[in-house]
Amino acid sequence: MPFGLRRVGSVVLMILFLGSCAAVTTSIEKKDLDVQVKMSDSIFLDPLPPRARTVYVEVRNSSDRPDFDLAAAVRQSLSARGYRVVDDPDVANIIIQANVLQVGRTSKSAAEKALGGGFGGAVGGAAAGAAIGYGLGKAGGNDTLLTLGGALAGAAIASVANASVQDVTYTVITDVQISERTRDGELVSQSEAANLPQGSSGSISQSSSTTTEWKRYRTRIVGTANKANLTYEEAAPVLVERMTQVMSNML
Repeated sequence: MPFGLRRVGSVVLMILFLGSCAAVTTSIEKKDLDVQVKMSDSIFLDPLPPRARTVYVEVRNSSDRPDFDLAAAVRQSLSARGYRVVDDPDVANIIIQANVLQVGRTSKSAAEKALGGGFGGAVGGAAAGAAIGYGLGKAGGNDTLLTLGGALAGAAIASVANASVQDVTYTVITDVQISERTRDGELVSQSEAANLPQGSSGSISQSSSTTTEWKRYRTRIVGTANKANLTYEEAAPVLVERMTQVMSNML
C-alpha cells in the first residue's frame, strides 16, 4: 500500500477512536440530570407576623419561551408557606416582581457570566464551540493532500457518530425585585438616575428623588440544567420547580 494511503488510514482511525472515546465519556459522566440555581445577591427581609404575610406577585416573561411559566408555581409555593397572595399591590406588605430574561440552550460559562453581571446586567448568547486545528508537516506532493483529505473525512465521520451524544445545558436567567413595605411612620428616601442613549452620538441624563414606603432589594437568579442529550421538555419542569423554590424561600 502506498505510504500516502497508509497515512490517510491512520489519521481516519485516530480521529474515529478519539471521537468515540469522547462520546462514551460524555454519555457516562452526564447520564444524570444536574440542576443548579444560584443568586447573584442575598436578600434579607424583616420577619412578619402571620396576619401581615400578604404578598403580590408579578412575573413577566420577555424570553422567546412564553410557555415557561413561573408565576403560577411561585404563587402556589408562597401560599403553601403561609403567605396570602393578593391581587391588589396596595394591600400587600411584600411585592415580588420578576422578569424571565432568557430561557434556552447555552453553556455553563455563559450562565456564570450572566450571574456575575447581577441584576440588570447584560445577557449574552450561547458560547461558540471550540474549533480543533490539526498541524500537518510538509510530507511532500500528494501525500499532504491525501493526509488532509483523510483528516477531513475522518472528522466528518466522527462528527456524525458524536451527534448522538451531546453535552447539553439549558439556562434560565431571571431578574427579581422584592419590595418590602416599611413600618408605620417610616419613610425611605429614594433617588434614581439614568443615562439614556440618544442616537449614535448623544445621550439623555435623567434623575429623580422621592420618598416612598417601600424598601427595595434586587438580585439575579440563574438556573442551569445539564445532562447528555437533554431536551427542553425534560429540563423545563425541573427548572421551574427549582427556580420557584429559590424565589419563594427568599421571603
